[in-house]
Amino acid sequence: MKGETEILETFLIASTISPDLETTESTDIQKPWIVIVWNDPINLMSYVSFVFQKLFGYSKEKANKLMLEVHNNGRAVVSQGSREKAEFDVHLLHKHGLWATLQQD
Repeated sequence: MKGETEILETFLIASTISPDLETTESTDIQKPWIVIVWNDPINLMSYVSFVFQKLFGYSKEKANKLMLEVHNNGRAVVSQGSREKAEFDVHLLHKHGLWATLQQD
């Protein structure tokens, strides 16, 4: 019986520690991922705006605002969401010749 008691004590100690670790991990998973488009000397501003409209369904005004942010500030956050969505968006932007990266917000 002594062995069962030690196992039970170990289980109780582990179960009181685990929730904190799980909470930290789930918090990191819930943080959104952002997609950043970077300025480049190749693509025309009108093309960048067109790509934002085509890929993300943005209005012409929003696409132009983001394009100007890329042009003037060197970068703009164009989408956010799960890591999978951000990876897919970066892939699509690369297919259209834009320089894009993702990072957790």
